[in-house]
Amino acid sequence: MKLHIMLCTAALSGLFSVDMVKADTPAGVRQITVPSKERGTDLDVTVWYPAQAGGAEILLGDTPLFTGTASMRDAPPLAGKFPLILLSHGTGIAGNAQATGWIAAPLARQGYIVAAPNHPGNQSGNKSASETMKLWLRPADFTATLDALKTGTVFRDRIDWKNVGALGLSMGGYTALAVAGARMDQQRLAAYCDTDLRNHSLCEWLAQSGVDLHRMDVQPAALDYRDNRIRSAVAIDPAMSDTLTAESVAGIAIPVDLVNLGRKGDIPRTLQASWMADIIPGARYASIDDANHFSMFAACKAGASDKLKVEGVTEPLCDDGGGRSRSAIHAQLIDMITDAFNRTLKAQ
Repeated sequence: MKLHIMLCTAALSGLFSVDMVKADTPAGVRQITVPSKERGTDLDVTVWYPAQAGGAEILLGDTPLFTGTASMRDAPPLAGKFPLILLSHGTGIAGNAQATGWIAAPLARQGYIVAAPNHPGNQSGNKSASETMKLWLRPADFTATLDALKTGTVFRDRIDWKNVGALGLSMGGYTALAVAGARMDQQRLAAYCDTDLRNHSLCEWLAQSGVDLHRMDVQPAALDYRDNRIRSAVAIDPAMSDTLTAESVAGIAIPVDLVNLGRKGDIPRTLQASWMADIIPGARYASIDDANHFSMFAACKAGASDKLKVEGVTEPLCDDGGGRSRSAIHAQLIDMITDAFNRTLKAQ
Protein backbone atom coordinates (compact mmCIF):
# COMPACT_ATOMS: atom_id res chain seq x y z
CA MET A 1 0.00 0.00 0.00
CA LYS A 2 2.78 2.44 0.89
CA LEU A 3 4.52 1.73 -2.42
CA HIS A 4 1.25 2.32 -4.29
CA ILE A 5 0.78 5.67 -2.53
CA MET A 6 4.36 6.70 -3.32
CA LEU A 7 3.95 5.84 -7.00
CA CYS A 8 0.69 7.77 -7.26
CA THR A 9 2.26 10.77 -5.53
CA ALA A 10 5.17 10.77 -7.98
CA ALA A 11 2.84 10.58 -10.97
CA LEU A 12 0.63 13.38 -9.68
CA SER A 13 3.59 15.65 -9.00
CA GLY A 14 4.51 15.43 -12.68
CA LEU A 15 0.97 16.32 -13.74
CA PHE A 16 0.72 19.22 -11.32
CA SER A 17 3.91 20.79 -12.68
CA VAL A 18 2.39 20.97 -16.17
CA ASP A 19 -1.21 21.84 -15.44
CA MET A 20 -0.69 24.15 -12.48
CA VAL A 21 2.17 26.35 -13.67
CA LYS A 22 1.44 29.77 -12.22
CA ALA A 23 1.12 32.88 -14.37
CA ASP A 24 4.10 34.43 -12.61
CA THR A 25 6.37 31.42 -13.16
CA PRO A 26 9.77 32.76 -14.26
CA ALA A 27 11.17 31.84 -17.67
CA GLY A 28 14.59 30.39 -17.10
CA VAL A 29 17.13 30.27 -19.92
CA ARG A 30 20.31 28.32 -20.53
CA GLN A 31 22.72 27.91 -23.40
CA ILE A 32 23.73 24.41 -24.41
CA THR A 33 26.00 23.03 -27.11
CA VAL A 34 24.74 20.27 -29.39
CA PRO A 35 26.95 18.18 -31.70
CA SER A 36 25.76 17.97 -35.30
CA LYS A 37 27.07 15.25 -37.58
CA GLU A 38 25.31 16.80 -40.60
CA ARG A 39 26.83 20.24 -40.02
CA GLY A 40 30.24 18.98 -38.98
CA THR A 41 30.18 21.48 -36.13
CA ASP A 42 28.40 22.14 -32.86
CA LEU A 43 25.07 23.95 -32.63
CA ASP A 44 24.46 26.75 -30.14
CA VAL A 45 21.02 26.11 -28.64
CA THR A 46 19.06 28.45 -26.38
CA VAL A 47 16.65 26.69 -24.01
CA TRP A 48 13.84 28.49 -22.17
CA TYR A 49 12.03 26.58 -19.43
CA PRO A 50 9.64 26.93 -16.47
CA ALA A 51 11.87 27.94 -13.59
CA GLN A 52 12.01 28.41 -9.87
CA ALA A 53 13.12 31.71 -8.40
CA GLY A 54 16.79 32.38 -8.90
CA GLY A 55 19.31 33.08 -11.61
CA ALA A 56 20.29 36.45 -13.02
CA GLU A 57 18.00 38.53 -15.23
CA ILE A 58 19.24 38.85 -18.79
CA LEU A 59 17.85 40.53 -21.90
CA LEU A 60 18.09 38.17 -24.87
CA GLY A 61 17.85 39.53 -28.39
CA ASP A 62 18.48 43.12 -27.33
CA THR A 63 20.15 45.09 -30.15
CA PRO A 64 20.43 48.74 -31.16
CA LEU A 65 17.29 48.14 -33.28
CA PHE A 66 15.20 45.59 -31.39
CA THR A 67 14.09 45.26 -27.79
CA GLY A 68 15.18 42.18 -25.88
CA THR A 69 13.13 39.79 -23.76
CA ALA A 70 13.89 39.30 -20.08
CA SER A 71 14.59 35.79 -18.80
CA MET A 72 16.39 34.36 -15.79
CA ARG A 73 19.75 32.93 -16.79
CA ASP A 74 20.55 29.53 -15.25
CA ALA A 75 17.57 29.66 -12.87
CA PRO A 76 16.77 26.25 -11.31
CA PRO A 77 14.25 24.33 -13.46
CA LEU A 78 10.79 23.82 -12.01
CA ALA A 79 10.20 20.25 -10.83
CA GLY A 80 8.19 17.91 -13.04
CA LYS A 81 7.91 17.10 -16.72
CA PHE A 82 6.89 19.53 -19.46
CA PRO A 83 6.11 19.34 -23.18
CA LEU A 84 9.00 20.34 -25.44
CA ILE A 85 8.77 22.79 -28.33
CA LEU A 86 11.57 23.01 -30.88
CA LEU A 87 11.72 26.56 -32.26
CA SER A 88 13.31 27.54 -35.58
CA HIS A 89 14.21 31.16 -36.34
CA GLY A 90 14.02 32.87 -39.71
CA THR A 91 16.85 34.41 -41.68
CA GLY A 92 18.05 37.99 -42.11
CA ILE A 93 18.63 40.81 -39.66
CA ALA A 94 16.57 39.21 -36.86
CA GLY A 95 17.35 35.62 -37.75
CA ASN A 96 18.79 34.04 -34.63
CA ALA A 97 17.53 31.98 -31.72
CA GLN A 98 17.77 34.68 -29.06
CA ALA A 99 15.65 37.04 -31.18
CA THR A 100 12.73 34.62 -30.73
CA GLY A 101 12.57 35.27 -26.99
CA TRP A 102 9.35 37.27 -27.41
CA ILE A 103 7.52 33.97 -28.06
CA ALA A 104 9.85 31.50 -26.30
CA ALA A 105 9.77 33.13 -22.86
CA PRO A 106 5.93 33.33 -22.69
CA LEU A 107 5.71 29.67 -23.74
CA ALA A 108 8.11 28.75 -20.92
CA ARG A 109 5.94 30.66 -18.46
CA GLN A 110 2.96 28.63 -19.74
CA GLY A 111 4.65 25.33 -18.91
CA TYR A 112 6.74 24.46 -21.98
CA ILE A 113 10.42 23.81 -22.48
CA VAL A 114 11.49 25.62 -25.66
CA ALA A 115 14.74 24.72 -27.43
CA ALA A 116 15.90 26.98 -30.28
CA PRO A 117 19.04 26.08 -32.22
CA ASN A 118 20.97 28.70 -34.13
CA HIS A 119 21.16 27.47 -37.72
CA PRO A 120 24.84 27.92 -38.70
CA GLY A 121 25.48 30.17 -41.67
CA ASN A 122 21.82 31.17 -41.61
CA GLN A 123 21.65 33.70 -38.80
CA SER A 124 22.29 37.37 -38.24
CA GLY A 125 26.00 37.89 -37.64
CA ASN A 126 26.83 34.56 -39.28
CA LYS A 127 25.28 34.60 -42.75
CA SER A 128 26.29 32.70 -45.85
CA ALA A 129 24.13 32.78 -48.96
CA SER A 130 25.05 29.25 -49.98
CA GLU A 131 24.57 27.82 -46.47
CA THR A 132 21.24 29.62 -46.12
CA MET A 133 19.92 27.80 -49.18
CA LYS A 134 20.84 24.39 -47.78
CA LEU A 135 17.48 24.39 -46.09
CA TRP A 136 17.52 20.63 -45.54
CA LEU A 137 20.11 21.13 -42.79
CA ARG A 138 17.54 22.99 -40.69
CA PRO A 139 15.35 19.96 -39.86
CA ALA A 140 18.57 18.04 -39.18
CA ASP A 141 19.35 20.70 -36.54
CA PHE A 142 16.02 19.89 -34.86
CA THR A 143 16.79 16.18 -34.84
CA ALA A 144 20.29 16.77 -33.44
CA THR A 145 18.84 18.99 -30.71
CA LEU A 146 16.27 16.34 -29.79
CA ASP A 147 18.95 13.66 -29.62
CA ALA A 148 21.17 15.78 -27.37
CA LEU A 149 18.35 16.79 -25.02
CA LYS A 150 17.37 13.17 -24.55
CA THR A 151 20.83 11.85 -23.82
CA GLY A 152 22.90 14.33 -21.93
CA THR A 153 21.47 17.56 -20.53
CA VAL A 154 19.83 18.79 -17.34
CA PHE A 155 16.51 18.81 -19.22
CA ARG A 156 16.43 15.09 -20.01
CA ASP A 157 14.28 14.26 -17.00
CA ARG A 158 12.23 17.47 -17.26
CA ILE A 159 10.81 16.77 -20.73
CA ASP A 160 7.58 14.92 -21.44
CA TRP A 161 8.91 12.95 -24.40
CA LYS A 162 5.45 11.91 -25.54
CA ASN A 163 4.59 15.54 -26.26
CA VAL A 164 7.09 17.26 -28.53
CA GLY A 165 6.11 20.06 -30.91
CA ALA A 166 7.78 22.11 -33.64
CA LEU A 167 7.37 25.86 -34.13
CA GLY A 168 8.86 27.86 -36.97
CA LEU A 169 8.95 31.50 -38.06
CA SER A 170 9.41 32.35 -41.76
CA MET A 171 12.16 30.04 -43.03
CA GLY A 172 11.77 28.33 -39.69
CA GLY A 173 8.22 27.54 -40.80
CA TYR A 174 9.75 25.30 -43.46
CA THR A 175 11.79 23.64 -40.70
CA ALA A 176 8.69 22.83 -38.66
CA LEU A 177 6.86 21.46 -41.70
CA ALA A 178 9.88 19.44 -42.85
CA VAL A 179 10.13 17.50 -39.58
CA ALA A 180 6.40 16.86 -39.98
CA GLY A 181 7.02 15.29 -43.41
CA ALA A 182 6.93 18.10 -46.00
CA ARG A 183 9.49 17.86 -48.80
CA MET A 184 10.69 20.30 -51.43
CA ASP A 185 10.52 19.89 -55.17
CA GLN A 186 14.17 20.25 -56.15
CA GLN A 187 13.33 21.68 -59.58
CA ARG A 188 11.18 24.40 -58.05
CA LEU A 189 13.94 25.18 -55.57
CA ALA A 190 16.54 25.40 -58.35
CA ALA A 191 14.28 27.78 -60.30
CA TYR A 192 13.29 29.83 -57.25
CA CYS A 193 15.20 32.95 -58.31
CA ASP A 194 14.49 32.73 -62.03
CA THR A 195 12.05 35.53 -61.22
CA ASP A 196 12.45 38.06 -58.43
CA LEU A 197 8.72 38.12 -57.84
CA ARG A 198 8.95 35.43 -55.18
CA ASN A 199 11.48 36.95 -52.78
CA HIS A 200 13.30 39.94 -54.24
CA SER A 201 15.59 40.65 -51.27
CA LEU A 202 16.68 37.02 -50.87
CA CYS A 203 17.31 36.49 -54.57
CA GLU A 204 19.18 39.79 -54.87
CA TRP A 205 21.44 38.70 -51.99
CA LEU A 206 22.06 35.33 -53.64
CA ALA A 207 22.97 37.04 -56.93
CA GLN A 208 25.33 39.47 -55.18
CA SER A 209 26.93 36.53 -53.39
CA GLY A 210 27.43 34.61 -56.63
CA VAL A 211 25.03 31.81 -55.68
CA ASP A 212 23.25 30.21 -58.63
CA LEU A 213 20.64 27.74 -57.42
CA HIS A 214 20.78 25.92 -60.78
CA ARG A 215 24.43 25.09 -60.05
CA MET A 216 23.90 24.04 -56.45
CA ASP A 217 23.26 20.43 -55.55
CA VAL A 218 19.74 20.83 -54.20
CA GLN A 219 18.82 17.15 -54.44
CA PRO A 220 18.89 16.71 -50.63
CA ALA A 221 15.92 19.12 -50.40
CA ALA A 222 13.67 16.45 -51.88
CA LEU A 223 14.45 13.90 -49.15
CA ASP A 224 12.17 13.10 -46.22
CA TYR A 225 13.32 14.71 -42.95
CA ARG A 226 10.35 13.64 -40.89
CA ASP A 227 11.10 13.05 -37.20
CA ASN A 228 8.43 10.81 -35.72
CA ARG A 229 9.04 12.19 -32.25
CA ILE A 230 7.34 15.42 -33.33
CA ARG A 231 3.63 15.29 -32.41
CA SER A 232 2.40 18.68 -33.67
CA ALA A 233 3.66 21.67 -35.67
CA VAL A 234 2.94 25.40 -35.93
CA ALA A 235 4.28 27.41 -38.88
CA ILE A 236 4.08 31.22 -39.08
CA ASP A 237 4.46 32.66 -42.61
CA PRO A 238 6.38 29.56 -43.80
CA ALA A 239 8.94 30.83 -46.29
CA MET A 240 9.38 29.08 -49.65
CA SER A 241 6.13 27.20 -49.11
CA ASP A 242 5.58 27.24 -52.88
CA THR A 243 8.53 24.86 -53.33
CA LEU A 244 6.88 22.13 -51.22
CA THR A 245 5.25 19.20 -52.98
CA ALA A 246 1.50 18.84 -52.53
CA GLU A 247 1.89 15.08 -52.15
CA SER A 248 4.25 15.37 -49.17
CA VAL A 249 2.21 18.12 -47.53
CA ALA A 250 -1.00 16.10 -47.88
CA GLY A 251 0.79 13.17 -46.24
CA ILE A 252 1.47 15.05 -42.99
CA ALA A 253 -0.23 13.02 -40.27
CA ILE A 254 0.21 15.18 -37.17
CA PRO A 255 -1.83 18.23 -36.10
CA VAL A 256 -0.68 21.38 -37.91
CA ASP A 257 -1.56 25.02 -37.28
CA LEU A 258 -0.71 27.56 -39.99
CA VAL A 259 -0.72 31.34 -39.63
CA ASN A 260 -0.21 34.04 -42.23
CA LEU A 261 0.58 37.65 -41.38
CA GLY A 262 -1.34 40.09 -43.57
CA ARG A 263 -4.47 40.36 -45.66
CA LYS A 264 -5.19 37.53 -48.05
CA GLY A 265 -4.43 39.51 -51.20
CA ASP A 266 -1.21 40.96 -49.78
CA ILE A 267 0.47 37.73 -48.66
CA PRO A 268 3.30 36.80 -51.06
CA ARG A 269 2.79 33.49 -52.81
CA THR A 270 6.01 32.13 -51.37
CA LEU A 271 4.66 32.61 -47.82
CA GLN A 272 1.10 31.50 -48.49
CA ALA A 273 -0.05 28.75 -46.13
CA SER A 274 -3.78 28.47 -46.78
CA TRP A 275 -3.34 25.92 -49.57
CA MET A 276 -1.59 23.58 -47.14
CA ALA A 277 -4.43 23.87 -44.66
CA ASP A 278 -6.76 22.70 -47.43
CA ILE A 279 -4.92 19.41 -47.92
CA ILE A 280 -3.42 18.53 -44.51
CA PRO A 281 -6.00 16.43 -42.62
CA GLY A 282 -7.38 18.41 -39.70
CA ALA A 283 -5.06 21.38 -40.22
CA ARG A 284 -6.09 24.80 -38.89
CA TYR A 285 -5.43 28.09 -40.65
CA ALA A 286 -5.66 31.69 -39.48
CA SER A 287 -4.41 35.07 -40.61
CA ILE A 288 -3.76 38.37 -38.85
CA ASP A 289 -4.90 41.01 -41.31
CA ASP A 290 -3.24 44.04 -39.72
CA ALA A 291 0.18 42.40 -39.51
CA ASN A 292 2.94 41.71 -42.04
CA HIS A 293 5.92 39.39 -42.33
CA PHE A 294 8.09 41.63 -40.14
CA SER A 295 5.59 41.48 -37.30
CA MET A 296 7.34 38.30 -36.15
CA PHE A 297 10.44 40.37 -35.38
CA ALA A 298 10.93 41.74 -31.87
CA ALA A 299 9.51 45.19 -31.19
CA CYS A 300 11.61 48.02 -32.60
CA LYS A 301 13.24 50.59 -30.35
CA ALA A 302 12.53 54.30 -30.70
CA GLY A 303 14.39 55.70 -33.69
CA ALA A 304 15.04 52.27 -35.22
CA SER A 305 13.26 53.17 -38.48
CA ASP A 306 15.50 56.20 -38.95
CA LYS A 307 18.63 54.13 -38.29
CA LEU A 308 17.53 51.58 -40.89
CA LYS A 309 16.98 54.30 -43.49
CA VAL A 310 20.47 55.70 -42.84
CA GLU A 311 21.88 52.20 -43.36
CA GLY A 312 20.01 51.89 -46.67
CA VAL A 313 17.51 49.26 -45.50
CA THR A 314 14.33 49.82 -47.52
CA GLU A 315 12.19 47.01 -46.10
CA PRO A 316 9.65 48.19 -43.48
CA LEU A 317 11.10 46.16 -40.62
CA CYS A 318 9.42 48.30 -37.97
CA ASP A 319 6.05 48.77 -39.66
CA ASP A 320 3.17 46.36 -39.14
CA GLY A 321 0.62 47.46 -41.72
CA GLY A 322 -2.19 48.42 -39.36
CA GLY A 323 -3.17 50.53 -36.40
CA ARG A 324 -2.06 48.14 -33.65
CA SER A 325 1.35 48.06 -32.03
CA ARG A 326 3.73 45.18 -32.60
CA SER A 327 3.40 44.22 -28.95
CA ALA A 328 -0.36 43.85 -29.44
CA ILE A 329 0.21 41.64 -32.51
CA HIS A 330 2.74 39.61 -30.52
CA ALA A 331 0.19 39.13 -27.75
CA GLN A 332 -2.28 37.74 -30.29
CA LEU A 333 0.35 35.42 -31.78
CA ILE A 334 1.39 34.22 -28.34
CA ASP A 335 -2.24 33.35 -27.56
CA MET A 336 -2.70 31.56 -30.91
CA ILE A 337 0.49 29.54 -30.59
CA THR A 338 -0.09 28.68 -26.94
CA ASP A 339 -3.65 27.58 -27.68
CA ALA A 340 -2.43 25.38 -30.55
CA PHE A 341 0.11 23.56 -28.40
CA ASN A 342 -2.23 23.34 -25.42
CA ARG A 343 -4.72 21.61 -27.70
CA THR A 344 -2.21 19.22 -29.28
CA LEU A 345 0.37 18.58 -26.55
CA LYS A 346 -1.52 19.06 -23.30
CA ALA A 347 -5.05 17.89 -24.11
CA GLN A 348 -4.37 14.37 -22.88
